[in-house]
Amino acid sequence: MSSPLLSINHLSIAFRQGNSEQRVVDDLSLTVEAGETLALVGESGSGKSVTALSVMRLLPSPPVVWPQGEILFEGKDLLRADERTLQRLRGNRMAMIFQEPMVSLNPLHTLEKQLYEVLSLHRGMRREAARAEMLSCLDRVGIRNARARLVDYPHQLSGGERQRVMIAMALLTQPDLLIADEPTTALDVTVQAQILTLLKELKRELNMGLLFITHNLNIVRQLADSVSVMQKGKGVEHGRCDRLFAAPQHPYTRQLIDAEPTGRPAPVDLSQPVLLQVNQLQVAFAVKRGLLRRSTHQYQALKNLSFSLRPGESLGLVGESGSGKSTTGLALLRLIASQGEIHFAGQPLQKLSRRQMLPWRPRLQVVFQDPNSSLNPRLNVVQIIEEGLQVHRPALTAQQREAQVIQVMQEVGLDPATRHRYPAEFSGGQRQRIAIARALILQPELVILDEPTSSLDRSVQKQILQLLKKLQQEHRLAYIFISHDLQVVRSLCHQVVVLRQGEVVEQGDCAAVFAAPQQEYTRQLLTLAQTAD
Repeated sequence: MSSPLLSINHLSIAFRQGNSEQRVVDDLSLTVEAGETLALVGESGSGKSVTALSVMRLLPSPPVVWPQGEILFEGKDLLRADERTLQRLRGNRMAMIFQEPMVSLNPLHTLEKQLYEVLSLHRGMRREAARAEMLSCLDRVGIRNARARLVDYPHQLSGGERQRVMIAMALLTQPDLLIADEPTTALDVTVQAQILTLLKELKRELNMGLLFITHNLNIVRQLADSVSVMQKGKGVEHGRCDRLFAAPQHPYTRQLIDAEPTGRPAPVDLSQPVLLQVNQLQVAFAVKRGLLRRSTHQYQALKNLSFSLRPGESLGLVGESGSGKSTTGLALLRLIASQGEIHFAGQPLQKLSRRQMLPWRPRLQVVFQDPNSSLNPRLNVVQIIEEGLQVHRPALTAQQREAQVIQVMQEVGLDPATRHRYPAEFSGGQRQRIAIARALILQPELVILDEPTSSLDRSVQKQILQLLKKLQQEHRLAYIFISHDLQVVRSLCHQVVVLRQGEVVEQGDCAAVFAAPQQEYTRQLLTLAQTAD
């Protein structure tokens, strides 16, 4: 019998910390056959990404202690291969889609230059042939108007678009083995379905092996042939996908399966006055082209959005990447220019100057999508959380600020004893709790949550949603919840607005819209979400 495409045998990896070692992968074994998809699942910190990086031999040494065990690619041991052998394999035979596209893409180069570099180095293609291949691949991964986007830089793309470019770069090489580390985390359900269909097609066409790392078990059900479950560096369960979901054997596997978002939000007190009233909100951006970056026309990012929100009420904004969800949040915070009316607590905010907005800032707070980039890595937790107090409550003493930090950390489920640590010393779920604490310490009335759970595994996501519901009931917080995860929106929100290319497709009571959507686009989103379920 021929050997598997990839075989990991008794792999152990440790990180050196001072004079001690911390084992992050412990005696792990798994195989990936040609034409097979193996899903590697588990919570943040379970060792999934470290395993993937070890296959590509991309782990730094030190602080990584040289791994023990074997990683065999078509029978050849990668752990003991020389650098020339690895260079021939990377990109040509093995490719990887990394988790964070903004870190992986070069901010100084256009998409065309970065994509062409892949085709030139690994397939020896000349520019004209390469250009046709680039456009075809970008179109397949769902980049609209691909020809015009080739001259764009990574910062000009949405998070979902950057992830699709990363996927295109990996697929251009037509690898035998593709390692995909959370490749659909930032994608909405429509693009997610498109990418999964594309991966299935390429797997058949190229007889490609796929090692798919994810915390989203719905995707695993759709895509995987086999599943390996990791917990604290160990492989705790392995089996065929259908059997594992039908009859999980390990308690940890059952815990992951049971961690899907459930429940409904608490009822809203309709006797309360409206906190936020938005009428005909519009946002337009100047589109700049050419060497001198001159404005050529206006792009209407948001058109005529209207809604009202009471204390203790949640509004969900859903739609594809580029539909105007995050733009809406920034406009409501008065961080970008917009037209229309924004009334908060009876006060029109739209015409206030930057200085006049300052007293209102503590009452409107935001929790961003990625805590890794929204938390300053050079500040410890006390400094991060108290920063708003220093700006908006300058009369407080250092002792008073620290006392409030301790109180809010306890409120969001963080140990105050860890307050002098830095963000890198916390898990993804803990970092998101830090971001929530930073917003809450100013005692806001409205919190805008921009994809706050998309980068979290399901068990941590469930904890954060329970925390948000608890805080909402205790403080009568109003939420604007931006998400592409319809399960999460259903669990948290009272109202929902469906956006597509800046226009409101449908809006109303969340339960009613989800039960009987009136528009075809909403039905399509719900169908795709139910397929993922």
